Amino acid sequence: MSISSKVMGRLTRYRALLTEYFPKDKLHVFSHELATMMGFSASQVRRDLMCLGYFGVPRYGYEVKELIHHINDVLDASKVHHVAVVGAGNLGRALMSFLGSRRATLKIVAAFDDDPQLANRLINGVPCYAMDRAEEIMKHQGITIAILCVPGSAAQRVTDRLVIAGIKGILNFAPVPIRIPVGIALEEIDVTSALERVAFYTTSRTGTPKKRRNSPQE
Repeated sequence: MSISSKVMGRLTRYRALLTEYFPKDKLHVFSHELATMMGFSASQVRRDLMCLGYFGVPRYGYEVKELIHHINDVLDASKVHHVAVVGAGNLGRALMSFLGSRRATLKIVAAFDDDPQLANRLINGVPCYAMDRAEEIMKHQGITIAILCVPGSAAQRVTDRLVIAGIKGILNFAPVPIRIPVGIALEEIDVTSALERVAFYTTSRTGTPKKRRNSPQE
């Protein structure tokens, strides 16, 4: 099944809405209800959900539990992914705390840091290790995903070590782009730049940006 990254992104948002915020006593949901809550068009929601091979019925819409089940199947959410946070500073600790219980199939099992004062201790319930143990721990724990929370000056060096350690996917919060080999998944999030864009459009005479972050366009 071939699904674009934008559709995948919207499917994860539908799932989060249905599992965490949708009224528990509602057993069915219509495409126009999801569209209103997400800021998309109903036709966009229907096109996205068609990728699941699951179709609602005119009278009742989509059965919520069944819809979540189909999204999970597409996103391979039945498989537990072991995750490491690399960089146990303020951002790394905040992510450990925030992500710890949000998705049972994404399990943060280790943290790594170059600071010897942070190594060999528990941080928000997660064991933290020295970076020179990355390959050993990641292999032992079956870690395939890393969240990169290191300074920009260290980002590429640390990324190279993660690649050697066998990491398959990286979520990069470092404020610089990183280079990775073909075959490794990468998502980059620059929080400061995003906030600066918001600040610019709050004061700019040109008004708000033409393209919204949650634009339903392909």
